[in-house]
Amino acid sequence: MPNSSANDYLLYFPYPTASTLSEWLEESNGITRHILENMPAADHVVPQLNILNPPLWEFGHLTWFHEFWIHRDGQVDRASYLKDADYLFNSSEIAHQDRWTTPMPSLESLLEYNHNIISSTQELLCKPIDNKTAYFVQLAILHQDMHNEAFAYMWQTMGRSKPFEAFSKSSKPLANAQTWIHFPESSVEAGSQQGSGFIFDNEKWLHSIHLPAFDISSRPVINGDYLEFIESPANKSGIKTVAPPSHWKKDGDIWLERFFNEWLPLNPASTLRHVSYLDALRFCEHHQVRLPNEHELSQLMRQPGIAWHASNLWEWTSSTFAPFPGFSTDPYVDYSQPWFDGTYQVLKGGSPFTPDRLKRIGFRNFYQGHRSDHFCGFRTCLL
Repeated sequence: MPNSSANDYLLYFPYPTASTLSEWLEESNGITRHILENMPAADHVVPQLNILNPPLWEFGHLTWFHEFWIHRDGQVDRASYLKDADYLFNSSEIAHQDRWTTPMPSLESLLEYNHNIISSTQELLCKPIDNKTAYFVQLAILHQDMHNEAFAYMWQTMGRSKPFEAFSKSSKPLANAQTWIHFPESSVEAGSQQGSGFIFDNEKWLHSIHLPAFDISSRPVINGDYLEFIESPANKSGIKTVAPPSHWKKDGDIWLERFFNEWLPLNPASTLRHVSYLDALRFCEHHQVRLPNEHELSQLMRQPGIAWHASNLWEWTSSTFAPFPGFSTDPYVDYSQPWFDGTYQVLKGGSPFTPDRLKRIGFRNFYQGHRSDHFCGFRTCLL
C-alpha cells in the first residue's frame, strides 16, 4: 500500500486533456448559470431546512470554491475577486442557518463574479497544464456537478419544475421478475490506486478484503414492492409504521407519484426512489433480507449489465461511511474527514442528474440515513 502524504493528490493521473476539462467546465458551469438565470426572483427564497440551501448562497459558494482552490491556491491571505467572499461562501465557516439571514450579493453581482472566475480558468486551460492544476480543476468541476445535482433534488423536494435536463433517462419499468445473483466467497480489491485517474481522498488506498459468499437482487426494489410493504397489516399495526414516501399521495383509490411539479399515476414496475436508509432497513426487516454492503454492490456493478438491472439512482448500502486503511486528507480537508462520525451511509451508482464522469465504481457517495430527498433507492441481499 502506498504511503499517504500531503501531496497524494499529485498522483491522481492520468488526467483529461486541457481541452476536455474546458468542455466539462463549460458544461457544468453552463448548467448552473442556466438554473440561476432562469429562476424567478420569488424562487430565490427556500424554506430553512437542513436539507436545503438558499440558491444565491449555493451559487456564490460554487464560484468561491472554484476561485479559492484554482486561483488562490487554497490560501486565505490571497484576496478574492468578490468582497467578503470568504466570510459569505466558505461552507466550512458560515453556519448553515446563517445562510438565510446573512445579506447576500445580488444575482447580477454573483453572475459577474462567476463569469470572471470561470473565464480565468478557461484561460489556464488554453495551454498545457501540470498535475496540480489538473487536479484542482477536476475537483472544482466535480464539486460543481454535485451541487448541480443538489439543485435538482432541491427542486424535486419543493415541487418546482425540473431545473435542467437530465444526463440520462430514468430507468424503464422493470417487467422482469426478481432473481438472485450468487457471488462465491472471494478476495476482492477495494479502494483506488495511484495512476487510476482522479479520485477523492476517501477512496485511498487500494486494499484487499475477504468477501463472504452472497446473493444479491438482480433488480432494485420497485414501487409495487414498497407499496405492498407500506400497506401490509404488519406495517400498519407496527410500533414503527413506515409512511409512504413524501412524493407519493393517494387520490381516492389511485396512488400518484410526483416528478418535480407533475403528479402522475404510480407505476408499480418503476424503480422506487426517494426512500431513506432507515425505511429501507425496515423494508428489509419485513422481508427478512438485508442491504448489500458497499463491496458487494461494487462487485455487482462490475458485472456486464445483462444479468442485472441498474437503478439509475444512488443505492443505499449497509456500509457506514468510514476511512479505508491508508486514508489521509487531501487539500480540501473537509470533503470526507468531518463526516466519518458514524451517521453517514455509503451509496453507490448515480442518478439521472449525475454526469458520467462521477459514475465511477470507486466513487463513494454518502448521506445521513434519515434523508430521502436525493435521488436514491436500494436493492437487497439474502440473509
